[in-house]
Amino acid sequence: MRHIRTNYMNPYLAGFLLGLVLLASFVVSGRGLGASGAAKSVVISAVASSAPDYAEQSAFYADYFQGSNPMGSWLVFLAVGMIMGAFLSGAIANRLGFKTEHGPRISVRTRLLFALGGGLLFGLGAQFGRGCTSGSALSGMAVLSSGGLLTMMAIFGTGYLIAYFFRKLWT
Repeated sequence: MRHIRTNYMNPYLAGFLLGLVLLASFVVSGRGLGASGAAKSVVISAVASSAPDYAEQSAFYADYFQGSNPMGSWLVFLAVGMIMGAFLSGAIANRLGFKTEHGPRISVRTRLLFALGGGLLFGLGAQFGRGCTSGSALSGMAVLSSGGLLTMMAIFGTGYLIAYFFRKLWT
């Protein structure tokens, strides 16, 4: 197998920088990071603009419109910044392009279907768990929460368990 050299940041430096971002989040906003809140704000705003009567009558949506616009949440700006930062990082490292990585035993279409299914399941889990990995696990562990530690163990444990069954698609 041919090894292709990639231009990635040192993972220890990246982890340290992520820790500084998390620390800055606590100092500036008084709370940790979480990307699922931004996605929820976008969905809520889309529902409100496409079906305003439904959004006003729904107890779930009504809570988000008391006081301010959901798209004004700092989490939305955080998500936009992450997308811009990823694009900038890819441009600097000369890694911009469209490609779908997949193993020899899986088609591009199947890979995309698995990615879509996994994303939907993860989004559903983030809704049920009241937060995504960054909100529940990363920010929870930063404040030494036992729930954050358990969430991180559950996420990685489930990932390793599921990977065992799908590994043949990648080798």
